[in-house]
Amino acid sequence: MIKRFCAASLAALFLLGTTPFLGLIDVISADQGIPPEIPVKGIVTMVDLGAPFCPPCKTMAPFLEKLEKHYKGKAAILVLDVGKSPDLSKRFGISEIPTQIFYNAQGKEILRHVGFMSEEAIRAQLKKMGVH
Repeated sequence: MIKRFCAASLAALFLLGTTPFLGLIDVISADQGIPPEIPVKGIVTMVDLGAPFCPPCKTMAPFLEKLEKHYKGKAAILVLDVGKSPDLSKRFGISEIPTQIFYNAQGKEILRHVGFMSEEAIRAQLKKMGVH
């Protein structure tokens, strides 16, 4: 049900061309200096695509920020706001949020997950990819 809400809300944003929310969570948008090169060259990268109006995205925001700090220099953790930058959905081929995409250090997509992903599951995937 949450996935349907988020997908429906995302579709509504595209149709309306608006963002009916105020920054409820702190996320990076494409116009806020995201590296144009995603995945980040030479480092394991996890990209989380979501939006502040999405309940699972709001739940994940605090621990994604914590993970970004913890893995700094070891892995790139990027949180992208598709509400502020709808072109990101097309660029990454997503239709539902949140979506997490994991890339190895060579830039190959290793895993794509749709929906809430726990902190433990993210840590386990990064560990599986050689990030400690």
